[in-house]
Amino acid sequence: MVSLSDVQSSNAQIATTLPPGLVAVFIGATNGIGEYSLKEFARHARKPRVYFVGRSQEAGDRITGECRELNPEAEFTFIQADVSLLKTVDDVCREIKGKEKTINLLFLTCGSALAHFDTSEGLHIFMALAYYARTRFIVNLLPLLRQAPSLRRVVTVLAAGHEGPIHTKDFQSRNIPFRGVRGHTVSMTDMMLEHIAQRAPEVSFVHDYPGPVKSGFGRETNGVLMRIAIAVFKLIGPLIYIPTRETGERHLLFATSSRYPPRSGVEIENANGVPLPSGVPVAGGTDGEEGSGVYAVNWDGESARPKSLKVLATLRDQNMAEQVWEHTVAEFKRVTMSESLDKD
Repeated sequence: MVSLSDVQSSNAQIATTLPPGLVAVFIGATNGIGEYSLKEFARHARKPRVYFVGRSQEAGDRITGECRELNPEAEFTFIQADVSLLKTVDDVCREIKGKEKTINLLFLTCGSALAHFDTSEGLHIFMALAYYARTRFIVNLLPLLRQAPSLRRVVTVLAAGHEGPIHTKDFQSRNIPFRGVRGHTVSMTDMMLEHIAQRAPEVSFVHDYPGPVKSGFGRETNGVLMRIAIAVFKLIGPLIYIPTRETGERHLLFATSSRYPPRSGVEIENANGVPLPSGVPVAGGTDGEEGSGVYAVNWDGESARPKSLKVLATLRDQNMAEQVWEHTVAEFKRVTMSESLDKD
């Protein structure tokens, strides 16, 4: 476990070890983990430019004001958007790319407990947010991440460490039993990140499980089993919740620490992130190798356990990263007519 004191020590060094003017994009940051993490980034970064995306203009205005109080020298831009639609994702990316040449951090938390219906683009609503929209943001903004003059990091918050079989006949998880959806989605995410990391070895990718956190994830749901799970969690949640401030602090570590470096080093000062505190090692990647660029991380900062690594090794033996990517690109082309904005 990375101790909270080590987390806080690392975060305290952001202002002195990373350059001013970091550019960060937070997707799904108007409540819960995204909001907590955004505020910690605002608290510690020097003169950052931050774009954050969500559906609620009211929440966006509130968070903008609160972040400006935390860091009066920062720039905060809220973009109101429903990113369950890939065409909207593209619109948001065009807006950001029209203003920025590089991005240091892409932080993804968009999601919903809704299920059993499709968006207007023909994507299962749960996967549209948990997988397709997140992947589309990554591929659209990857060129800007690859050119960043310091930190280059993607963080996606889902359920790392809970990998399971991928159902290749039902990638969109429309008919997968409730208990199997999480493992399927988590493994698809890991395989997608490994594939993209092959194309962009100078960017590091962190997929984490946040642990029990008070968030707005379950405020919309239409599944009976999900309603039951959320009701139970609301009952026991206050007994086990990780404090919201600590959640934000730990996710800021995932976003900025050199514990999670890219696979291929670049000749740029602190490109790996904030230097490690004494006694904290570089994390093991999803392939089990230290510092390999893609990380499945538990809430406490520890890497994926042997059980998860075994599942991922089996998926690689099945050539699953390529199968997942072929499916993903096919859906992108069906909906948007392109693999990414750069390949229109």
